[in-house]
Amino acid sequence: MSLGKLFVVGVGPGHHDHMTFRAKQVIEESKIIVGYETYVSLIGDLIEGKEVYRYPMTQEVDRANQAIEFAEKGNIVSLVSSGDPGIYGMVGLIYEILAEKGWKKNNGIYVECVPGVSSLNSCSALIGSPLMTDFAVVSMSDLLVPWEIIVKRVEAAALGDFVTVVYNPSSKKRIHQLQDARDIFLKYRTPETPVAIVKGAFRESQSIVITNLEKMLDYPDMMGMITTIIIGNSSSFNYDNMMINPRGYRSKYQLIK
Repeated sequence: MSLGKLFVVGVGPGHHDHMTFRAKQVIEESKIIVGYETYVSLIGDLIEGKEVYRYPMTQEVDRANQAIEFAEKGNIVSLVSSGDPGIYGMVGLIYEILAEKGWKKNNGIYVECVPGVSSLNSCSALIGSPLMTDFAVVSMSDLLVPWEIIVKRVEAAALGDFVTVVYNPSSKKRIHQLQDARDIFLKYRTPETPVAIVKGAFRESQSIVITNLEKMLDYPDMMGMITTIIIGNSSSFNYDNMMINPRGYRSKYQLIK
């Protein structure tokens, strides 16, 4: 029996215009589609006639194992997720499981990570140019990472004057995390530091608020698992409802000629 293929596919924000050509190509090639039900629904028209296995939230290990088992039986499989599977995505879990199974790259099932547009890309594109200099990315979810470690990472990002992208800012059960993170940033940055809150980037539910660090928590209806927050650094500024992070050209060049 020939070994199969496993594609771990990022479908970006969800709209087909923001999927890569390679993502569409491997989904079309695949006989079996596995994924979190919300992400699978984003590509419903691309997977008609295929075997589709939809999973609820928090069953990542189950869907990863099933995708691997299907590929080991000779199938061509796409494990789909939104954004990029290599950024807080499923490809890490896939490789962890394969490593425990003793999989070898050269003679095991074929595995390919198909990158997609992560929310840090899609959200920054909507709000101006916030990521022009060094930036950090942190997740407020302490489901898999102890909160004490997340606090250290937030502190380091704030101290280092990094523009900071915040994933998973809050949920029904996680309230204090974002508040604590905001308090840490206020130790190192002014209350007027620009902040962008983007919910459902490039989806029908898209909503954007440009605000500042002091008022960041004034928009509880914006918060949730499909929300990304971008906190500016000491150089960032708001202009015409956009966040701009200077690259540094002004110090060396005359900008207007």
